[in-house]
Amino acid sequence: MPTIYDVAREAGVSAATVSRVLNGARTVDPAMVARVLTAVRELGYRPNAVARNLRRSRTTLWAVIISDIGNPFFTATVRGVEDVAQQAGYSVVLCNSDEDPAKEETYVAAALSEQMAGVIIASSGSAKAAKSLLESPIPVVAIDRQLPRGEVDTVVVDNEAGARTATRHLLDAGYRRIACITGPEGVSTADLRLRGYTTALSAQQPPAEPLVARTDFREQGGYDAMESLLSSPERPDAVFVANNLMTVGALRCLADREVRVPGEMGVVGFDEIPWADLVRPSLTTVAQPTYELGRMAARLLVDRIATPAGRPATVVLPAELRPRQSSAR
Repeated sequence: MPTIYDVAREAGVSAATVSRVLNGARTVDPAMVARVLTAVRELGYRPNAVARNLRRSRTTLWAVIISDIGNPFFTATVRGVEDVAQQAGYSVVLCNSDEDPAKEETYVAAALSEQMAGVIIASSGSAKAAKSLLESPIPVVAIDRQLPRGEVDTVVVDNEAGARTATRHLLDAGYRRIACITGPEGVSTADLRLRGYTTALSAQQPPAEPLVARTDFREQGGYDAMESLLSSPERPDAVFVANNLMTVGALRCLADREVRVPGEMGVVGFDEIPWADLVRPSLTTVAQPTYELGRMAARLLVDRIATPAGRPATVVLPAELRPRQSSAR
């Protein structure tokens, strides 16, 4: 079995430099990093996990706790996390909280008891899980959603700006009674996207009245919310839907009720959907940089493991409106 000294000799660097590269330090010259990683691949070097864990008093595993494994949003996000983790010498354990705070608390407890090297979490809103993480010595990065009641390294998109842009787009297209289907109160993505929507409406002259339906972030929730909006006395002529699964449910409801899109109902959904260009009418979306979201969260976690002290960082990535037929009146 090749040793760290074999890798150092092959790469023409010190064993300490090899160790720093494998531990994800960002202060190593990129050319040295490339030489070390090439030597690792060519020699088939594998770090001694037992010795490494004894030095760290924890494993080389990361717990990545996501809120809904059925949501396509997380596919590219988790891939971004895993790519960085593998390069830094860590493995990823994927945990699905299923938007269930109790399930999330169980996964957090497991991550802490197993002394995992770090946790990346898209919180379902559990204050108990957040408290456990904040009180532990294990590095934590919040992704997609801010962690309740505490400051940790965080990577999110500009949810408020994305929702504001989407709502203005519908207003500019000539829609006037624009509804919003959003997620549970207290979940940062739901609240910030709602705020962006209401801000856009209040900027109109005269200000437009908000019409809001809160539900879960699931497809059936979107269906039920859309059905409720269609039955309201002030039936909307457009809807901004605050995540991709709810958008699917809302579209299914509109099809079942034979409401024409975009003629009778304009639609914009938050989150890109793989088939958005394929359906007719094609679907207008607010796209998030999902892979970059995961990659950046993993980089923050590598840095936090290497340097536990210091103020938490918050990275806000831009969202992009992708206009298509569903909002073209």
